[in-house]
Amino acid sequence: MSADPTRRRLRPLLPYLLIAPTVLALLVVLGYPLADMVTLAFQDMTRKELFSGAAPPWAGLEQFRTILGDGFFWTVVARTVLFAVVCVILTMVLGLCAALLMRRASAWARAVLTAVLIAVWAMPVMVAAAVFRWLFDADYGVINWLLSQLPGVDLAQHNWFTDPWQGFAVIVSVVVWGALPFAAITLRAGLAQIRPELEEAAVIDGARPFQVFRYVTFPAIKPVFVVITTLMAIWNFGVFNQVWLMRGGQPEREYYLLGVYSFIESFAVNRYSAGAAIAVVTVVLLLAGAVVYLRQMLRMGEAE
Repeated sequence: MSADPTRRRLRPLLPYLLIAPTVLALLVVLGYPLADMVTLAFQDMTRKELFSGAAPPWAGLEQFRTILGDGFFWTVVARTVLFAVVCVILTMVLGLCAALLMRRASAWARAVLTAVLIAVWAMPVMVAAAVFRWLFDADYGVINWLLSQLPGVDLAQHNWFTDPWQGFAVIVSVVVWGALPFAAITLRAGLAQIRPELEEAAVIDGARPFQVFRYVTFPAIKPVFVVITTLMAIWNFGVFNQVWLMRGGQPEREYYLLGVYSFIESFAVNRYSAGAAIAVVTVVLLLAGAVVYLRQMLRMGEAE
């Protein structure tokens, strides 16, 4: 008899007990490095302190004043925002088109397309970058050869990375290539939850295909679409591997994004505290995106 009141008192604590191991793991794996990075951003770490093990001197807000007062930093921020916006738009548009195609395709075609998307999703970033570097190679690239077959087009020996706009177009294609499967498969799952009767009723009422999509299909998958868009924005804002690999580990200043800029400042220029400050600002911007994501999740929970 005495066990029942105890069980009732412990029942509200059960969700917290179940999630506690995950929270502890995150605190150990992410919490300590993040706290150490924030501390480093308020110090002035040089190679002298790094090799001697001495405590670096406290610099306060000096690192933040330096980077926030640097015009090149804001250029990199604007470039990163533009890069993320372009990647998100292309990924979501192509992912939605692929999801709609999978919905309309026959069973075998849908199975083949799903298998291809999963294969792309499973491809490591290093392999994808190597493939795209070969495709756009100035000497042996397939893209240059294909485009040169068009009348009046001669792209022999054309280096796509001489012009940063063209170079970023190639890098965007790598990022979208890797992110497309997640968007397409998730949106396809959302489309599968729509009852066919709703769209059939709209067609019977005289709605055209675009009107059916606008007023019936898209509102039904809008919560999923918003969540995926927010996640893509967060992921694309922190892109590093694709830029680093496509530029052979030596990206020019014209190809700096925030992640690349922070890494270069820390480990190439040996301005460890400045690199940490840039990383802290990046985290703050990413947290702003995470807040948007959480608000969307809460709104969907309230709607349900």
